[in-house]
Amino acid sequence: MSSFHLENSANYVSRDADRFLILLKTGGPQPTGKLAAAAGITGEAARQQLVKLAKEGLVAGVSEASGVGRPAQVWQLTPTGHGRFPDTHADLTVQLLQSIRMELGEEALDKLIAAREKETRKNYSDEMSGAEGLRDRVAQLAAIRSREGYMAEWQEDEEGFLLMENHCPICAAATICQGFCRAELQVFQEVLGPDAVVSRTEHIPAGARRCAYRIRKA
Repeated sequence: MSSFHLENSANYVSRDADRFLILLKTGGPQPTGKLAAAAGITGEAARQQLVKLAKEGLVAGVSEASGVGRPAQVWQLTPTGHGRFPDTHADLTVQLLQSIRMELGEEALDKLIAAREKETRKNYSDEMSGAEGLRDRVAQLAAIRSREGYMAEWQEDEEGFLLMENHCPICAAATICQGFCRAELQVFQEVLGPDAVVSRTEHIPAGARRCAYRIRKA
C-alpha cells in the first residue's frame, strides 16, 4: 500500500506525511499512538506530523467515545485529504457520461456499461485462469483490483472472505451512474465462480469509507 501514488498539490507533503494519509485511507480513523506504531516513529513525531497535516486541511482530529472516561482523540481524513487519492479523469468522465445520457439516452449509457462489463470480465477471467480454489481466486481478484488503483485487500474469517477496497478511482462516474457498481458486482460473482456468493456490505458512493464485499461459499 505504501507505494500508492498520491496526487501532486501546491502544498508539499513529505513521504512520512503520505504514509499517514495512506494509513488513514486504508484503516479509517485512528489515534496518534496507533499511527506512530504503524509508521515506526515516536508518538511526539507522529503528533507533529498530524498537526502539520491538519493545518493543511488534509486531516482532522475528532473525539471518539471509548467506554468509561474521557473520549479519545482520533485522526481522520478530511474531504481534501480524500481528494489526494486520484479519481481517474473524474471531471472529464462525468462530462462524457452526462453528454451520453442527454444526447443519446439512457439506453446508450447502458450499452456502454455492458461493453465495459464484458471487457472487464474477460480480462479478469484471463488473469485468474490459473487460480485453484476460492481462496486463490479472492487473492488474485484483490491483486488485480489493487493494480487498478482500488487499494484492495482481503482477509479470511469464519464466514468466508472479505474483500475491501479502500479507494475508488472511478468514484465520480459511479456516483452519477450506479450501473458501474452493479456491473462490478456481477463481474465479481462470475469470475469468483459458482461456488461463491458475493454481496456488497459497504459502498463508497453511499457515504461509506470504503467498498467491502462479503464472499461466502455457496
